[in-house]
Amino acid sequence: MIKPCEPRLSPWRAWIANAKKIGRPLALPLRKPKYWWGANTLLLGALLLLDSCATAPPRNPDDACAIFEQYGDWFTDANAASQRWGVPLPVLLAIIYHESAFQADAQPPRTWYLGFIPGPRPSSAYGYSQALDKTWEHYIAATGRRDADRDEFADAVDFVGWYVSETARINGIAKNDAYNQYLAYHEGQGGFAKRTYQNKPWLMKRARQVSQRAHRYHTQLARCKPRSKRWNSI
Repeated sequence: MIKPCEPRLSPWRAWIANAKKIGRPLALPLRKPKYWWGANTLLLGALLLLDSCATAPPRNPDDACAIFEQYGDWFTDANAASQRWGVPLPVLLAIIYHESAFQADAQPPRTWYLGFIPGPRPSSAYGYSQALDKTWEHYIAATGRRDADRDEFADAVDFVGWYVSETARINGIAKNDAYNQYLAYHEGQGGFAKRTYQNKPWLMKRARQVSQRAHRYHTQLARCKPRSKRWNSI
């Protein structure tokens, strides 16, 4: 099983930013000054490498069994969210797949001016669940999970479970109805109530794909369930 690496080391990032701000070297000078810059360059490179380290997407995201074989911790996290919010595990996985393709730091593509000047992104969606800033804040306030991060799979899958559960409460959509749950996930619970999705054929097509994928994941998990006692709680 491949162990996922830590997505970032925020204390290092803060330390580096502070060092730059006050003009302090990024490392203590060595006894021999001629080696100082080389040592500091290596140190900075190592810190940036650790800072940017993120869990790679599963090698085979189309197979739920393969996903959990590669990342066993993800099964523990996804199953915990499924149990906590009463949402079928395949629905959680299907939504995350179609939101981010299991990319920890996924973001909507930004606008570029003249081909090289970076512009704004269309929304604040970020991470596995593509949760917006405001929606993520509501999740934290509702659950008290103040240390949750959108680029952590455990937190993102719990967020999806929470949102599906809220949609079931507000809009009366069954938690196993992946099609309508995804429409509400994308449009928001208010937008779903107003049926804003009806003017978006592409979105209804994607919702059908989410439903089909959830069914496929369910079939796959049933197939690989006998391999290990880990699947018994699905």
